[in-house]
Amino acid sequence: MTGDTRTNLPPFLQSLAPDSSVPYMNALFPASDDIPPVHVHWWPCKRVGVSPSTILLFIPGNPGVIDFYHPFLTAIHNQDRSGTLAILSHSHIGHDPVVQDLTPARRTSFNHALPFQIRNSLRIFDVLITSFGVNTRTVIAGHSVGSWVALQVLKLRCAAVSGVFFLFPTITNIACTPNGRLLSRLFRPPFPRIVSQVARVLHLIPLTILCRFFPQYPIPQAQVLQSFLLSPSSIFAAMTMAHDEMLNIKDLDAVTLDKYRHQIWFYFAENDDWVDQGRETILQVFGADPGTVKVVHGRRDIPHAFCINHSEELAAECYEWLVSGGFV
Repeated sequence: MTGDTRTNLPPFLQSLAPDSSVPYMNALFPASDDIPPVHVHWWPCKRVGVSPSTILLFIPGNPGVIDFYHPFLTAIHNQDRSGTLAILSHSHIGHDPVVQDLTPARRTSFNHALPFQIRNSLRIFDVLITSFGVNTRTVIAGHSVGSWVALQVLKLRCAAVSGVFFLFPTITNIACTPNGRLLSRLFRPPFPRIVSQVARVLHLIPLTILCRFFPQYPIPQAQVLQSFLLSPSSIFAAMTMAHDEMLNIKDLDAVTLDKYRHQIWFYFAENDDWVDQGRETILQVFGADPGTVKVVHGRRDIPHAFCINHSEELAAECYEWLVSGGFV
């Protein structure tokens, strides 16, 4: 496959705000069918002029803003010794303030709902398979609700998926978790519209004040959060999708987990108010291969939102999975 030789960017991506100071490439996955463009990051192979042996496709949680995750994915890429690992992460439709979609018809609840987000991930997965061919393996990693989306991709594209990493997976009865019970009413209409409009006053709050409300956030992550909070359309999209999660992520798809258990890895927090008893439900039906470490229970201090300040720890675990799975 050929791409932009100046940037190593695959031809199906459009360059966006090139920045030589970061190890990844900022790009757009263009609109197709009735799905708008989405923000993506691309880490090319370390070895120049080779096609990837493995591509790690990352699907974020909610909010699906990929700038939260680049320290995590960069840490995975840095550890690669094969030189033939590439990584692609993509945002959820409407979530990322980098891509402001102002078309009213595309700001409806339908277009931010889970089925539309699944279609977004599927079209990106399909392009990777078509563009790089059968000699390149594709591993999917999903965080939180991104795990649920990854599970749907596995179910629909099982023959082409080499492995799936479920990180803090919200794949069953999310409305019944402590956070689901606490917040689900806030996600119902008309609150997403109201909250997104009220958020306009946040323009008056400087970053220094925001950091006081979120003291655990490093400055770069606080800047990502600020950008998200200053985008009413992004808030609306994220809250609308969250409402759909409460309604539709119900019974665990035990059949798919059992059928493809040889291709699946799990990472759970010790305490996770977005997963809660779902962890035990998953473990009761998931039969990991004997002698393998396919289920990891994280340290007490690693939270559900690991990407804020625990990227290195999760990257080390995911890279070990890539090694043990024979992907790198």
